[in-house]
Amino acid sequence: MRKLIISTLFLITIATMIYSCQSSEQLKQDIYYANGRDLYIKHCQNCHGSKGEGLNALAPPLTDTVFLRENKQKIACFIKNGASGPITVNGKKYDGKMPDFATLANIDIAQIVVYITNTYGNKQGMYAPEQIAEDLKNCK
Repeated sequence: MRKLIISTLFLITIATMIYSCQSSEQLKQDIYYANGRDLYIKHCQNCHGSKGEGLNALAPPLTDTVFLRENKQKIACFIKNGASGPITVNGKKYDGKMPDFATLANIDIAQIVVYITNTYGNKQGMYAPEQIAEDLKNCK
């Protein structure tokens, strides 16, 4: 009986260890996500809200998964350079001005993008600083 209990505990421990293992890519995304959350709270939450709900007619919500997926390459530009002019999110027009965050490094922007594109109902995966640099070259 004692051997059975010890064997069972050993197998449960091994199974738990295997189940809890993450790939290095998933671990990196999780780190970006956590850091992005902190940066979002510091720089973005005042306008876009703690739940990404936006601020009435001033700041669009970040909960529109279709808009974020279709405009993922523009998000870095919005963060780095700010945004002005009309934008339609979830069928509603916004015409406010978003301030620029030109002092943020590419890795900071990547972490914010990972956070907002993987929360509020979004699941878009990793976004690397190299991709941010490429997207920033294509800003209009």
